[in-house]
Amino acid sequence: MVKQRVTIQNPTGLHLRPAGILCKEAMQYKSHVTFRYGDNIANAKSVLSVLGACIKSGDEIELICEGEDEEEALKHIIEQIENGLGE
Repeated sequence: MVKQRVTIQNPTGLHLRPAGILCKEAMQYKSHVTFRYGDNIANAKSVLSVLGACIKSGDEIELICEGEDEEEALKHIIEQIENGLGE
């Protein structure tokens, strides 16, 4: 298991479009990809789970990847989040 904290850059947080992009990126990997925000853990491969976490701009999440391609998944997804998930 690997994990890393990252701050959400999107001005409107993880609304539908960036949440969909996050899920699409996470689904490319075999690893189980989740993130922790406060006391909640959300499945990064589920749009509803990501939207339900209510992540706003400037919020810090802890991305957690566990599985055979965890290192690659963590690096790629963190990079996508830092680049604004297409926004």
